[in-house]
Amino acid sequence: MSKILVALGGNALGNNPKEQYDIAKESAKAIVDLVEQGHEIVVAHGNGPQVGMINLAMEDVNMPFPECVAMSQGYIGYHLQNRILEELNKRNITKNVSTIITQVVVEENDKAFDNPTKPIGKFYMREEAAVIEREKGYIMIEDSGRGYRRVVPSPKPIDVVEKESIKALVEKGHIVITVGGGGIPVIKDKLGYRGIDGVIDKDLASAKIADLLDMDYLFILTAVPMVSINFGKENEIGLDKMSVGEAKAYMENNQFAKGSMLPKVMAAVEFVQSKKERKSVIASLYEAEKALKGNSGTIIYKD
Repeated sequence: MSKILVALGGNALGNNPKEQYDIAKESAKAIVDLVEQGHEIVVAHGNGPQVGMINLAMEDVNMPFPECVAMSQGYIGYHLQNRILEELNKRNITKNVSTIITQVVVEENDKAFDNPTKPIGKFYMREEAAVIEREKGYIMIEDSGRGYRRVVPSPKPIDVVEKESIKALVEKGHIVITVGGGGIPVIKDKLGYRGIDGVIDKDLASAKIADLLDMDYLFILTAVPMVSINFGKENEIGLDKMSVGEAKAYMENNQFAKGSMLPKVMAAVEFVQSKKERKSVIASLYEAEKALKGNSGTIIYKD
């Protein structure tokens, strides 16, 4: 059987704790479908709405942003591991499920720190945003005509601090939930690591830990059934497979939106290009089992 990293997209999580707990039940079914076939599973997830909500709630106590990411990992992981365990028990499968609060190493001189682009938190009117910029030193930008939001850097992941702990659990057959929300961004600092303000892209972090664990598949499960070119146009074409070379050509031609499909394709390419036998799959959450058999989604492979 295969080792599969399952990266859950925004459709696997809700906008508040109750909604998230309910939606996590559907995510658990897709994950346990793969477990039932004998595959080893590691789970990653996003945290966009959640970390913004936590950061907003903690503003009065000036909670640092890395701690907000850690909180989001904890409570999202709790919901996922609870629901996955429930689904395992329902099918009489004996497995342990653990969430690892994960630190992801980035370079201190990453150019992303000079150009924050990742929006977080609520929308504000222009006048409100100006006050927040002046009082808190945040960078606020207009976001898609919906108002102004805070933006933070999105540096590239280069390593995972807890990788050996994750490996040990996977080797024992445990289901591990890790790099939640892309991980807590940290930089090497003397004898340890120091957290910094930023949000690491969940898909790129998933590709990094999948590479470090030498997984066979990277599954990026999202709201759409497959990758498409000319998306939303009359000549839209769905792709059931795509080589690394083709993916790079499509990216150069701006076929994938920066805030949605582009990081998914980038992560898929990053994972497969180092080893020919690896595969990445971008598919719907509800068709993970079919996608593994090549009957759904888009498979990305090395040329």
